[in-house]
Amino acid sequence: MHIFVTGGSGQTGPAVVTELITAGHTVTGLARSDASAARLKSLGATPHRGSLDDLDSLRTGAEAADAVLHMAYGGDFSDPDDMMRRDTNAIEALGRPLEHSGKPLVITSGTLVMPAGRETTEHDEPDPAGLAAYRIAGERICLDFADRGVRASVVRLAPTVHGPQDHGFMPMLIATARKTGVSAYVGDGGNRWPAVHRLDAAALFRLALEKAPAGSVLHGVAESGVTMKSIAETIGRGLDLPTASLTPDQAASHYVSPFMAIAYAYDAPVTSTHTQQLLGWSPTHQTLLDDLEHGDYLATPAS
Repeated sequence: MHIFVTGGSGQTGPAVVTELITAGHTVTGLARSDASAARLKSLGATPHRGSLDDLDSLRTGAEAADAVLHMAYGGDFSDPDDMMRRDTNAIEALGRPLEHSGKPLVITSGTLVMPAGRETTEHDEPDPAGLAAYRIAGERICLDFADRGVRASVVRLAPTVHGPQDHGFMPMLIATARKTGVSAYVGDGGNRWPAVHRLDAAALFRLALEKAPAGSVLHGVAESGVTMKSIAETIGRGLDLPTASLTPDQAASHYVSPFMAIAYAYDAPVTSTHTQQLLGWSPTHQTLLDDLEHGDYLATPAS
């Protein structure tokens, strides 16, 4: 297939582009800068200049493709309504050229749309009050295309997609530990976060494009719930720092923002049993704790 990809030069994108090309697909990637275009070229993809706000560029990219994979997500996290607007407009622009074609449209969401406090599955409804509720509208617009002749599906990624040169939640947590001299967790640290290795996530995106049935909701999760206490203890050992429990009030000033204090206290385990059975996806790469201990996360930062 010729696949049009957004977000191909981001954190997870290069692994996905490489996975697709290795499997024999050709890739055209949205590039909003010279640096993004160069990165895509280095991976073997063809750059397509534009941005998420340039809806004409999204439509022309989708029209020329056999399939569309939407991974990019941009905007100011202090304005979730604007992020939601930009994402839904982009999904609508990408999906319309595929109507009544049977072509695949795969978009990215996150498992933090799910209800907290219990282990949820692909069949559970997202929570409008959830931590990432601003992504629900994009999911719904994508899945609506399944009734318009598009093989549309949603991949909800774990909040921690780990691997080399990660710049997400785990590096932020490690940076805070270095700065404060303590590797902390909130309360008893029993709250659970799902995790998936970047290469396993890349394989899932490929499988979704190749064979996910229309209307599928998929969970990109290799580990359903890793406790924050175990994460903090692994970081503490690696940095030779003490580990400590924080109250919610203490956490609000300890982490980089009050929002991150809420996020690191969030209990949101999910399963991917249905996804694995539906697509034959079997995560094989190292776990989050193994990656924290043996990967590049705890290497001394460059001066």
